[in-house]
Amino acid sequence: MPQSGNAVTSSSKRAYRKGNPLSEAERQKIASAKKRATHKELKVFIKPEIKEYLSNLCEEDGVTQAEVLEKLIEREAFSRKAS
Repeated sequence: MPQSGNAVTSSSKRAYRKGNPLSEAERQKIASAKKRATHKELKVFIKPEIKEYLSNLCEEDGVTQAEVLEKLIEREAFSRKAS
């Protein structure tokens, strides 16, 4: 049976549970901060037709563009090590 009077609240609780919901911009900012802790950002310029192909490919497969690029790079790195 949960105790409701003297329960200690954790500071790691998600903010939206404590009050007003977070805006989309605030949620995105928090998600980006978490991602930066374990990943590096990459900004690239590619031809529009390549970008469209990548977008369509990702939509069809249900994956993110980052996941596709990461797998392609890993595959290339593995094939270079094998040869």
